[in-house]
Amino acid sequence: MLACNLADAEKNDYVSERFRRAYAWLRDTDLDHIAVGSYPVGGEDVIANVQEYETAPAKSLRFETHDVFYDVQYVISGNERFGMTMDRPAELEESRPEEDIAFYAEPRVSSELILGPGDLVVVPPEQGHKPRCAVEAPEAVRKVVVKVRA
Repeated sequence: MLACNLADAEKNDYVSERFRRAYAWLRDTDLDHIAVGSYPVGGEDVIANVQEYETAPAKSLRFETHDVFYDVQYVISGNERFGMTMDRPAELEESRPEEDIAFYAEPRVSSELILGPGDLVVVPPEQGHKPRCAVEAPEAVRKVVVKVRA
């Protein structure tokens, strides 16, 4: 799925060599048995982060963006609601450049996806997103977030 403004469409090459490495790693790795942690996929340009957490009510979480990396968020098990915007939310609350993350107040307009096992979403750095949201009630999720350098 590609959802972005036309002005951003050509700069987001979701089939570049870096993305192909990320997709191949997701396809070829035994994700049900790999330990939680960080794994180099393509040096410092592609890094897979295996996570386990419990989803939370959406109102308790914040939208985020990045400057350096795309997110390829892939759900191994569980379900989560995933909020997203077409651009950066307007009201910056906190920025952590050393971690490549900024947090925002709830935007006026956003969309949601429900991600389940085997689903992935690719988020360009400039688009706001709010992962880890509970669908109906909190539940355990096992997920990989592959960071792909822009």
